[in-house]
Amino acid sequence: MNNVDIWIIVGIILITFFAAFAIGYFLRKKTAEAKISSAENEASRVLDEAKKQSQSLKRETILEAKEEIHKQRAEIERESKERRSEFQRLERRIVQKEESLDKKLSSIERKEEEIKAVEVETEKKKKELFELFKKQLHELERLSGMTSDEAKELLLARVKDEIKHEMAIMIKELESKAKEEAEKKARDIITIAIQKCAADHAAESTVSVVSLPNDEMKGRIIGREGRNIRTLETLTGIDLIIDDTPEAVILSGFDPIRREVARIALEKLISDGRIHPARIEEMVQKAQQEVEVEIREQGEQAIFEAGVHGVHPELVKLLGRLRFRTSYGQNVLKHSIEVSHLAGVMASELGLDVKLAKRAGLLHDIGKAVDHEVEGPHVVIGAELAKKFKESPEVINGIGAHHGDEEYKTLEAALVQAADAVSASRPGARRETLEAYIKRLEKLEEIADSFEGVDKAFAIQAGREIRIMVKPDKVDDTLTVKVARDIVKKIEDEMEYPGQIKVMVIRETRAVDYAK
Repeated sequence: MNNVDIWIIVGIILITFFAAFAIGYFLRKKTAEAKISSAENEASRVLDEAKKQSQSLKRETILEAKEEIHKQRAEIERESKERRSEFQRLERRIVQKEESLDKKLSSIERKEEEIKAVEVETEKKKKELFELFKKQLHELERLSGMTSDEAKELLLARVKDEIKHEMAIMIKELESKAKEEAEKKARDIITIAIQKCAADHAAESTVSVVSLPNDEMKGRIIGREGRNIRTLETLTGIDLIIDDTPEAVILSGFDPIRREVARIALEKLISDGRIHPARIEEMVQKAQQEVEVEIREQGEQAIFEAGVHGVHPELVKLLGRLRFRTSYGQNVLKHSIEVSHLAGVMASELGLDVKLAKRAGLLHDIGKAVDHEVEGPHVVIGAELAKKFKESPEVINGIGAHHGDEEYKTLEAALVQAADAVSASRPGARRETLEAYIKRLEKLEEIADSFEGVDKAFAIQAGREIRIMVKPDKVDDTLTVKVARDIVKKIEDEMEYPGQIKVMVIRETRAVDYAK
């Protein structure tokens, strides 16, 4: 084929394609127009139906709204009616209450008027009664011969007597009850303590006696023109009494340590045989050293026996000095050891601090070691010494309170005082001069005789008991208790004594007649 044919074929194909395309486009346009027309018709139909439905729905909605409005109006009218009814009811109640209040107010006003009338009448009667009372009082004073003040004093005196009587009965009952509960326990504890602690009671004096091998030794002790005896007295501060007593020299002095130094020195001089001032001075120095050693050993032995530890060395020395100190003839160191044991046993029985009680008991009389050198009572001196050497406040209180100079702060301090009294009141523990003994008995009887209603008083049992006879017409049975207690109080305030004093008040009525 040539090129012309090819172009012809291509032309035919192109023509055919364009023809087909034109036919298709024409057909589609017709179809589309038909569909559009149909759709417009359908849309018109649907729009008409929608309009009809909307009009129908609008009518129904309007009807329903009208019905709802009608219902709400009816409900509102009903509620309004009920509220009007409630308001009317409340209004009626308020009116009723107002009427009731008016009635009550009127009643109160009437009662106030009545009360005022009664008050006026009462005041009138009160004045009449007062006038009547004055007339009766005047008449009573005329009949009794006493004024109202005198009658009042008489009544008060009777009331006072009755109160005293009742007080005496109460004191008697309380004392009986306290004694029943406390005496047995206290007696048991003290008995146990006394049984466990026994101590010797040495009765020492203010003189020491040194035996001599022969009477010729007296002249050697005196020396030429008395130089030996003067040297010895000057160095020791002790008086040597050389009299007609055979083969003995008496050393006299109130300082027991100096007296002990003089005794040891004199015995050494007698044993050595060489007696002259230089030798005397040497022997006195040796005796002083021996006494110092003995003082320290005695103090250490005392704290060992008492079972007390950690005592300051200076207090140990002061305890040792008590070995040479006596009180009413009782050795103070042995007394202190005994007080320590007694206080410890009683503290153990009562469940208290045993170590504290024993320590305070051992040191309670430490002031007596230096009371001849320092002014003041031994209680105050002892407390100051204990404070100086760093003893505990409890121990210091035990020392300061054992004679009642200060208040107890611990129960152990009270036990120290009790133990001190027990140790001092043992039979034979202390002795006193005849003059002091007689004065104490006279003072006891004088205190008892100073009370009203006392007939006679007798001090017995070496001053440890006083029996008092009272006048039965002035003191009844119940008042005897009060008299006894008052006498005890006065004895405690005005006297110093070891142990305790028993006060017994006796009242008896005797009927005496004679057959003729």
